[in-house]
Amino acid sequence: MTAVLLPGKCPRCLFREEHCLCAAIPRLVTRTRVVLLRHHSERLRASNSGRLAHLALEGSVMRDMFGPDRDSTELPIGPGAWLVYPEGEPWSAPPAPRPQELVFLDATWHQARRMRQRIAALRGMPVLALATTGGAARMRRAPRPEQVSTIEAVAAALRLVEGGDAPDALERLFAAAVARMVRTGRPYSRREG
Repeated sequence: MTAVLLPGKCPRCLFREEHCLCAAIPRLVTRTRVVLLRHHSERLRASNSGRLAHLALEGSVMRDMFGPDRDSTELPIGPGAWLVYPEGEPWSAPPAPRPQELVFLDATWHQARRMRQRIAALRGMPVLALATTGGAARMRRAPRPEQVSTIEAVAAALRLVEGGDAPDALERLFAAAVARMVRTGRPYSRREG
């Protein structure tokens, strides 16, 4: 069963055509490969920031999980992979040796917790916890201030493990997405404090 895109939406960024974000999506090259394991319910949501990170990052991989349309049960995770997940003490310096891949769970917080438990390949994988705080404007409400969107987590993890310009470019893309979502009249969250 394949989901159908609503008329009037850009098939790439999923924003309404008059607010299409595609021209603002940069092409970024990183040394670290980014793997996004997306919950199938996220694939047609314009507020899915993991899609934006994937569109911007050359060589990134996005795989839909648990849905009826998923391509396969094999995961595109290689050696040197670290799971970016809020578990344990946040890292203040990059691990040594540096991760070759960063794996992200692209889902709601409830779904991400369940994915962490259900995906066997994630068990025993080293965890990169981040010290994060989301910005003021959001596309969705986070349960706690330190919980951020997927694209913000990707930016923070890349900033920690390799630096460079990609993290700032991803944050600018997220800000542009939030601004466009506001223009569409869709609800968004402002953080308190």
